[in-house]
Amino acid sequence: MSSDPWGRVDETGTVYVRTADGEQVVGSWQAGSPEEALAYFERKYEGIVVEIGLLERRVKTTDLSAKDATTAIEHLRSQVDEHHAVGDLDALRKRLDALVATVDSRREERKVQKAKQTDEAKHAKEALVAEAEELAQSEQWRSAGERLRALVDTWKGLPRLDRKSDDELWHRFSHARSAFSKRRKTHFASLDAQREEARKAKEKLVVEAESLSGSTDWGATAARYRDLMTEWKAAGRAQREAEDELWNRFRGAQDVFFAARGEVFAERDAEQGENLKLKEELAVEAEKLVPVQDLKAARAAFRAINERWEAIGHVPRDARPKVEGRMHAVERALQEAEESEWRRTNPEARARAAGLTGQLQAAVDKLRTQIDTARASGNNARADKLARELEGRQALLDQALKGLEEFGG
Repeated sequence: MSSDPWGRVDETGTVYVRTADGEQVVGSWQAGSPEEALAYFERKYEGIVVEIGLLERRVKTTDLSAKDATTAIEHLRSQVDEHHAVGDLDALRKRLDALVATVDSRREERKVQKAKQTDEAKHAKEALVAEAEELAQSEQWRSAGERLRALVDTWKGLPRLDRKSDDELWHRFSHARSAFSKRRKTHFASLDAQREEARKAKEKLVVEAESLSGSTDWGATAARYRDLMTEWKAAGRAQREAEDELWNRFRGAQDVFFAARGEVFAERDAEQGENLKLKEELAVEAEKLVPVQDLKAARAAFRAINERWEAIGHVPRDARPKVEGRMHAVERALQEAEESEWRRTNPEARARAAGLTGQLQAAVDKLRTQIDTARASGNNARADKLARELEGRQALLDQALKGLEEFGG
C-alpha cells in the first residue's frame, strides 16, 4: 500500500483521496505501481488547479459574461465533486465558492452600471426629444435643419432602452423632425410663390425701364426712374438667377438713359459756364452806374445792359442767385434814387410829410406831459407804460423828420 498527505492506494489498487467528509474513492489503478497511480491523479488535480487559476484571471481581467463564468465554474465543480483527482479538493471548492461570489458581485456591479447607463441614455434621449421639439418651431431653417440631423447621429450612438420607452421617445423625436420638415417645406413653397410674383412684377418694371432708356425728357424720365427703383425695392426678391438677370437689364436701361443725359448736361453746363462769365461782366458794367449821378442816363444805360443780359440765356443754378443779386442791387439803387427825386419834387408828398410830422410832434409832446403828471402823482407804473409808448412815437417822428429834410425842409 502507498500513500501521501491527500491520498492512498490500497492493496487492491483502489485509489482514495482524503477530504473533510472522509476518504472518497478516486478510481482503480492496475497498470503500474501505487506511486504511479498517485502521481497520475495528482497531475489531474494540478490540471484542475491550472484551469481554476485561468478562470479566476479571466473573471478579474476580462469582460467574461456572468453566464459563461458560471458555466465554467460548474464544469470545474463537477470535476472536483467527482473526486477523480488527488489533492486538497476542499481548497478547490473554497476557491470555486469565492469565484462564484466574485461573479455574483460582478454581475450586480454590471447590473447597477447597466441601470445607470440606461438611466443616462434615457435622460439623454429625453433631452434630444425636448431640443428637437423646440427646433420644430424654429424659423432658422438652415441651422435648425443641420442641428436636427446632428441630433439623429447622436441618438444612433446612444444605447437602446426598454422597447416601450425607446419607441415612445423615438415617436416624439420623429414627429418633431417631421413637423419641422413640413413647416420648412410650406415656408419655401410660399417663398417660391412670392419670388415668382416678384419676378413677374420686376419683369414689368424692366420692360418699362427699357422703353424709357431712349427718352430725352430728362426731368420727367429721371423722376420716373426713381419711382421705378422704389417699386423695384418694394417688389421683393425673385429667384437668384432671375433676380440677377432682371437687375442687369434694369440697371443697363438706366445706365443708357443717364449716360445720354450726362452728355447733354455736360454740354449745357459748359454753355452755362460761358453765360455766367458774360453775365458777370455785365454785372460789373451795371455796378459802375452806382452811386447814381444822372438818373435819366443811368436808367437808359441799365435798360441797355439788361437787354443784353436777357439775351445771354441760363447760367448754372448754384451761381444764379449771386450774379442776379448783383443786378438787383443796382436796380434797387436806381429805384431809390428815383423815389428820392420824386419825393423832392412832389409838393403834395411834401405837404403830407409835413402834416404827419406835425401830428407826431404833438403826440410826443402830449405823452411827455402825461408822463410828468403820472410821476408827480406817484403812478410810476403808468409813467413807465407811457414812456415805452413815447419811445415808439419818437422813433416815428425821427423818421418823418428825416423824410421831410429830403424835401428840402
